[in-house]
Amino acid sequence: MFFPYKDDNPRILVPKVTYGIIALNVLAFLYQMNLAMSGGNADVTFINTFGLVPAQFHVLNLFTSMFLHGGIAHILGNMWFLWIFGDNVESALGHVRYAVFYFLCGLAAGLAQVIINVDSLIPMVGASGAIAGVLGAYLMRYPRAQVHVFVFIFFFFTTIKVPAIIVLGIWFLTQLTNGLGTLGLDTTGGVAWFAHIGGFIAGVGFNYIFQQIKIKEY
Repeated sequence: MFFPYKDDNPRILVPKVTYGIIALNVLAFLYQMNLAMSGGNADVTFINTFGLVPAQFHVLNLFTSMFLHGGIAHILGNMWFLWIFGDNVESALGHVRYAVFYFLCGLAAGLAQVIINVDSLIPMVGASGAIAGVLGAYLMRYPRAQVHVFVFIFFFFTTIKVPAIIVLGIWFLTQLTNGLGTLGLDTTGGVAWFAHIGGFIAGVGFNYIFQQIKIKEY
């Protein structure tokens, strides 16, 4: 098992959009926690209303679901990956294109999961799909960037540096393997693997498209 904790890829721009996305996710999660602590089922109702439920599809929920999370570990993991890899992609695209790129990847990720589980009544939440798009763009632009990772093998622990193509390549293959393994199964929840897969593929595609779009930012 491995977990990235930083990269050696210097940023060019202050990642204002990345910081803003992280802040919005944290604020939304704090609101969720407040609902949970207030008693009753307010938090469950909130998730069912603003999460993405494939069988009760609403376009607005494609957006709102990107800012909700299922628990502390969920949001910490997502925001950590966005913190590490988002700044460089934002530097490459510029603030405006990066914001558009992020949300397009999130939309593609949500639609991918809806298509696979069209009859599901389980609400899908999380920024994972949009962040998967960021990872896809990072891989295309900086495959040789050195990423520092924690490595856990049973009771053995160390840190190493490996190229991004290995870290993110293994990440994507893990999502693909697990996603394909769930096809045809009647699941009651868990990880939205195809949102990750769809978001990553969208990130690769939109990265290419956005490379062709040149705008000036001030």
